[in-house]
Amino acid sequence: MLTLLLLLPSALSAAAAKPARAPNRLAVVDSIVQEAIHAGQIPGAVVLVWHNGQVLYRKAFGYRALEPRRELMTVDTVFDLASLTKVVATTTAVMQLVEKGEVRLNDPVAKYIPEFAQNGKEDITVRGLLTHYSGLEPDLDLTHVWQGRDTAFSMAFAEKPVNPPGSRFVYSDINFITLGALVERVSKVELDKYCAQNIFTPLKMARTRFLPPATWVPKIAPTEYDEQNRMLRGVVHDPSARRMGGVAGQAGLFSTADDLSKFARALIAGSSVLPSLLVEKMSTPQQPPAAHELRGFGWDIDSPFSTNRGELLPVGSFGHTGFTGTSLWIDPTTRTYIILLTNAVHPRGKGSAVALRTKLATAVTAALALTPSEKDQARLKSITGYNEAQTAARRVAARNGSVQTGIDVLERNNFDPVRGVSGKKKIGLLTNQTGLDSQGRRTIDVLAHADGISLDAIFSPEHGVTGTLDTTDVGNMKDAATGIPVYSVYGATDAARRPSPDVLKQFDAIVVDIQDAGVRFYTYETTLGYFLEGAAKAGVEVFVLDRPDPVTGSFVQGPMPDPGRESFVSYGAVPVRHGMTMGELAKMYNSERNINAKLTIIPIEGWMRGDWFDSTALGWVNPSPNLRSLTEATLYPGVALVEGTNVSVGRGTETPFELLGAPWIHGRELAQYLNTREISGVRFVPVSFSPSASNYAGQKCEGVNIVLVERNAFDAPELGIELASALHKLYPEQFHAEKMLDILANQAVYNAIAKGMAEDPRRIALDWQDDLLKFQQLRQKYLIYK
Repeated sequence: MLTLLLLLPSALSAAAAKPARAPNRLAVVDSIVQEAIHAGQIPGAVVLVWHNGQVLYRKAFGYRALEPRRELMTVDTVFDLASLTKVVATTTAVMQLVEKGEVRLNDPVAKYIPEFAQNGKEDITVRGLLTHYSGLEPDLDLTHVWQGRDTAFSMAFAEKPVNPPGSRFVYSDINFITLGALVERVSKVELDKYCAQNIFTPLKMARTRFLPPATWVPKIAPTEYDEQNRMLRGVVHDPSARRMGGVAGQAGLFSTADDLSKFARALIAGSSVLPSLLVEKMSTPQQPPAAHELRGFGWDIDSPFSTNRGELLPVGSFGHTGFTGTSLWIDPTTRTYIILLTNAVHPRGKGSAVALRTKLATAVTAALALTPSEKDQARLKSITGYNEAQTAARRVAARNGSVQTGIDVLERNNFDPVRGVSGKKKIGLLTNQTGLDSQGRRTIDVLAHADGISLDAIFSPEHGVTGTLDTTDVGNMKDAATGIPVYSVYGATDAARRPSPDVLKQFDAIVVDIQDAGVRFYTYETTLGYFLEGAAKAGVEVFVLDRPDPVTGSFVQGPMPDPGRESFVSYGAVPVRHGMTMGELAKMYNSERNINAKLTIIPIEGWMRGDWFDSTALGWVNPSPNLRSLTEATLYPGVALVEGTNVSVGRGTETPFELLGAPWIHGRELAQYLNTREISGVRFVPVSFSPSASNYAGQKCEGVNIVLVERNAFDAPELGIELASALHKLYPEQFHAEKMLDILANQAVYNAIAKGMAEDPRRIALDWQDDLLKFQQLRQKYLIYK
């Protein structure tokens, strides 16, 4: 098979310049492409590799056409880009309108196309279309005859979701047909003309357009025979786009490798057409937080469609493919992109470029020894690494770690810096039953017998020093083993929950060792804040012996509290699930609330932010009477959101927070409704139970058992909103949501659930994402662990 290497005319831009002298390193590409041709996978190809400002490889292989006659491939061949249209044209156009403020990503599509709201699509957002989480079918119905763009738009607008919006990744051409219509509605310009004026012309992409003219046909790679046995050449291959006249948001664009190189370079370098902020949004994860597949706006990052990333390019790069055999993958961290253009479907639709894409990307990455810089590695971690990525398909779900808590580290260091140097340091200890070292010894006993330390008092939070009391009537006592007085800092009043500065002045330091649950409304976090405040007033140093967040430090979920709603269940401006340890929270509280206590964190060793508690090798101790397992702790940030209402969450049963019920609930009905919502990470089984305590004690309740099936795909606070919304929808007369606001601490979210606004829970969750992002940026400077 003949291989051609053609030089570029000097008039072409730098993005399509003469390849740099690096043929030896990339010589392996020749054999990989030739093998695909010999195997009949493709008739020919054009490959272009750009790295760090230079075109290193630009080559044509094989044949542009096999039928009706053979034509050699040339590097200036024009290809039907198929679904690359989605990212090169439609996504770019939408994001330009976003930049201008004419479109908002979290707005319902129906705001711009009112007729789209029909048949249950009123909650589908622009974001949902761009990320393929809309819930719509993959394509329009092609089994009956239809023709024309207006017909296609009417069909798309009349579609009924097959999945609840935001629940499942389904790659859908209907999404981008609709986005094409949205561009036209908002800009009042047809899609092809808009793209020509605002994308292709400014980037000097002279050989890129919808509806290529007849003069281009000799240079266009044909695809396959259509239904009338006519070879498609210069006519779009995609059947829906063809019926739409060749201009559509999902397909229809034609281009060359050189023009795509100009586009890709603009993505890496930034331009007036594609400002860096837009590119960042397009190329970083924008899918629902608990989703498995990582998708940017339009672009693929890590999903079943990521074949053209190969085996070595890092997750955090991005790209897209086209059905005809086209692909583009871009790695901004190493400033590299790989363009592969083939007409694999030629001549009879039996070829495939999938395997070639993978082999090509892997070979190029290995040949160029692409290694991200330290700064770029940090960027990758922030996008998809083990530390911060929530559910990338290749994420480590668990590991066999060996974690040393703060008390273990303190013991190993001979109690420095807590112990006194010239005499014993008088210590007050805030702790409970969770304060144990790796040998199972109580922190109380360890400090009571430590050299240089005089443990003079113990302070107990909610549930008492033994963690068994479920009442506000928690009194003072003496520790049975040591005789040290135990002072309760929990009760029915605010004063009873705060340590007195006058009492704290008696000590040289306060030590804190409590296992948290990783949830804003867990009161140990507020007690920590109160001790920081009291210690600052008393001039006493605070040492926090840190412990892991049991539900990982990598998930940040749920709404932020409204300003002014501070309470015992909402101390700091943090979301429901904050992904921080007590030590990290202490640093944040101390700084952000201007407490300015003298604070030292004794850090954990061996813990990674992605670790669930079962990856630590630490023993589980119930942090409170009704959190008896890691499963219950995982469900708690969601189920507890409705605990203050008139339902039972399983208190007084063997499985609190795994149950939800009431005498007025019909279990089968509620389970069926919740399962149809396809809430990521959980399933629901109808049950009946009779709690022995709390709401409906001694009464038979029907409801659901909440089964956790995939914790890394689970957004607990969003579950809480789903539960409240379901109860409000199914039992509007019986369900009383008023007290939910106390724990939720967000009026807008409460109103969306309980005030008859009938918003979809996933839409409600979208509305808190901007505030959540701001918190994550703030949180970053207080994180201790990688």
